[in-house]
Amino acid sequence: MENAHEMVRMAHIRKTFNPGSVNERTVFRDFSLTLARGDFLCVVGSNGSGKTTLLNLLCGSLPADAGEISVGGRRIDRLREHRRARFIGRVFQNPAMGTCAELTILENLALADNKGRPYLLRGAVNRRRADAYRAMLEPLGLGLENQMHLPVGSLSGGQRQALALLISTMTPIDLLILDEHTAALDPRSSETVMALTDRLVREKGLTTLMVTHNLRYAVEYGNRLLMLHQGEAVVNAPRGQHSAEDLVTLFGQISIEMGN
Repeated sequence: MENAHEMVRMAHIRKTFNPGSVNERTVFRDFSLTLARGDFLCVVGSNGSGKTTLLNLLCGSLPADAGEISVGGRRIDRLREHRRARFIGRVFQNPAMGTCAELTILENLALADNKGRPYLLRGAVNRRRADAYRAMLEPLGLGLENQMHLPVGSLSGGQRQALALLISTMTPIDLLILDEHTAALDPRSSETVMALTDRLVREKGLTTLMVTHNLRYAVEYGNRLLMLHQGEAVVNAPRGQHSAEDLVTLFGQISIEMGN
């Protein structure tokens, strides 16, 4: 029976890489996860814990070997990645991946505005839409509304990531995925992009899954915390139950258990 408050459901997921070879590695054996509508889940874990695999399974760049994945009440585990992109927004670690460097800010926004619809990029954008884009950019506080004819490749990493975040949430989506989206930024830009992220998620009521290496961000943002280790949840708790220091201690305990 469908739960009206449930936005994401992963049930009994199994994923093995290089099966039958000497390099066989099982990341998820029987993994399940649910996100309610409006949840903002922060995911942490060491390298190889399953964080990136989790995102790729949701976005469709990797198929699950077994199990079911639903978003917005519909099964998506057999949907191709480009079909899922219509209702799943993803912001990557590399600021260059969410935008087209050679196109202007205005052209990037026009393309995003027409996601999922046939569109020919023409030399001019309707003035009304240009004014709407300017109004979207102004609250970012980065002055991009006055630079709409600049090529995106000339922007700083922080500006470009802020633009990628805005683009990923311009059209209605069921799920926003943030894939280490501040990791490549300098500390000041990282703080700016996280503050912007928090505001956009709150204003739009977005169901969000954020993978981060920044333990402070993991405990300060969102309403839930998930810590993965070898494809299993060692922490799955509401925000506020763990401090960054708790997570550092837990990381240390796991490392000792693994003989590192």
